[in-house]
Amino acid sequence: MNIELQAREIQPQRQTFARVAAHTGDKPASRYLEAMLGAQPSEHFHYKPTWEQGFELFDKRRTAIVMNDWYALRDPRQFYYASWTMARARQQDAMEANYQFVESRQLAQKMSDALRAQVCTVLLPLRHVAFGGNMNNCQICSRGYGTAFTAPAMFHAMDQLGVAQYITRLGLTLEEPGALEAGRNDWLQAKPWQPLRQYVEDSLVVLDPVELFIAQNFALDGLLYPLLFTQYVDDHLAVKGGTAVAMLTNFIPEWHTESARWIDAVIKVAAAESEHNRTLLSGWYSRYVERAATALAPIAALALGDDAERALADVKTALETRARKVGLTV
Repeated sequence: MNIELQAREIQPQRQTFARVAAHTGDKPASRYLEAMLGAQPSEHFHYKPTWEQGFELFDKRRTAIVMNDWYALRDPRQFYYASWTMARARQQDAMEANYQFVESRQLAQKMSDALRAQVCTVLLPLRHVAFGGNMNNCQICSRGYGTAFTAPAMFHAMDQLGVAQYITRLGLTLEEPGALEAGRNDWLQAKPWQPLRQYVEDSLVVLDPVELFIAQNFALDGLLYPLLFTQYVDDHLAVKGGTAVAMLTNFIPEWHTESARWIDAVIKVAAAESEHNRTLLSGWYSRYVERAATALAPIAALALGDDAERALADVKTALETRARKVGLTV
C-alpha cells in the first residue's frame, strides 16, 4: 500500500488579536504590540472611583493633553514585561561583574578619605530623589491612559527604585552604614539640598500625569543625571582617582540614555498631535526646567565647585536641544 503525504497550508482567519488589529490592521504583530495595544479595559467597569468623583477608573480626562489615539505613544525600545526584565537582567550581570572587579582589587579603598567623603556627600542623598522618581512614575501609571503609556511608566518606576538601590550599595561599599544616615540627614536638613527636596515634594502632588511626566522624567532627570553622573562622576572624579565610582554606578547613566529614547518619543508624538498639546507641553517644560535648574545649582556647586556654573549650563543646553528635536517651543 502506498501512502502519499502532502503539505497543505492553512490560512489563519485572523493574523492577530482584534484589539491589536484595531490599531495596526489585521496583520502579524510583534510581541510588544500584542502586549500593549488595546490591553487596557475601557468599558464594563464594576464601579467608579469613589475617591475621585466624576472620573472612570481609566479616564482620558485626567490630563489636559488630548490624543486621538493614546496607543500612539509607543516605546521605541519595544519593552513589554519579558523584554524589559531580560534587558535589566543582563545589566545586573554586568554590574555584578563591576562590583567583583572593584572589590577584588580594593579600588574603593585606594581612593583618598576626602574623595570618598565627598562622593558620599554628593551622591547618597540622591537615593531620595530616585525614590521620588519611583513614586511619581507610579502616579503616572495610575492616572495615565493607555497601556502603551502607562506600562513603560511602571517599568521606569522600578528602574528608579534600582537607581536608589545602586546608590545605597555604593554608599555601603565606600563607607560604613552610617554614611546612609548622613545622606538622609543631609536630604532633610542640609541647606544645599532643600531646593531640590522642595521640587521633589511639590512634584508628588501633581495630578496631571503628562505634566508630571514632563516635570520628573524630562525636566528634572534630564538635568540631574547628565550633571551628576556624566559631568561629576565620569569627568570630574575620573581625573582624581574615582574611577571605581563610575564602575559602581555605570547602570545609571546607561539607563538614563536608554530611557531618554522612550521619553522623547512620547513627547514628540504628543506634541505633533495638535497645537494645543504643543503649547501645553512647551509651557510645562519651560516652567519645570527653570525650577529644576535652580534646584540643582547648589548641588552642582557642592559637586563641582568653580566648574559648577559651566557644567549646569552645558546640561541645560543639551536638554534644550532635546526639547527642540521633539517639537517643543523653547
